[in-house]
Amino acid sequence: MLRRFPQLMETTRFVFPEAPLSLDLFGFYDARAWWHIDVGRYERAMSDGTLEEQLDELPEGLGEARRKLHHVVDTVLQQAGLGTDRLVLAGFSQGAMLATDLSLRLDESPAALGIFSGFPICKSEWITLAERRKGLRVLQSHGTRDPILPFSIASTLPGLLEESGLTVDFQPFDGPHTIPASVVDSFGTLLCSLLPSDDKGSS
Repeated sequence: MLRRFPQLMETTRFVFPEAPLSLDLFGFYDARAWWHIDVGRYERAMSDGTLEEQLDELPEGLGEARRKLHHVVDTVLQQAGLGTDRLVLAGFSQGAMLATDLSLRLDESPAALGIFSGFPICKSEWITLAERRKGLRVLQSHGTRDPILPFSIASTLPGLLEESGLTVDFQPFDGPHTIPASVVDSFGTLLCSLLPSDDKGSS
């Protein structure tokens, strides 16, 4: 992305906090998680078609994960001398859910939100919280062949957010649980659009 949008190298600070939990025991080597998942329960819900019934649940551990990420955000903004209006939160998979959850709960709205292969969770709370985020720009992408987080459910999130007044650019793609190059380019374009006019240059 930085090769495609070199102006971001001089104007944007990227921070990649590592999730605290290892998934090595589940066979996902070098993968991390922000909170524990009841894999057996999740797989049963996937197989019997009841996964959507869990969308209103508050995952155990989400609150602690949110506090940790919030601390990182506060520290970075303080060090950079910036306000929340210059913050863009984004994440992949579980990280996308956490980024969305924190974006909706911050005292002030961030500049934008990136949801890459994410999923609606604690749905009723998100619907209520989203009312405070009218106008927030959101880029969401999801693979139509995602075997981990079904596209059929992930694709309901844009409507949920748009009904509350957020501006969602939803980019489905023919692929699995990943972030394709086209979406990386779209995210770079979004970041460049948020730069002060003197810093945008040409892409």
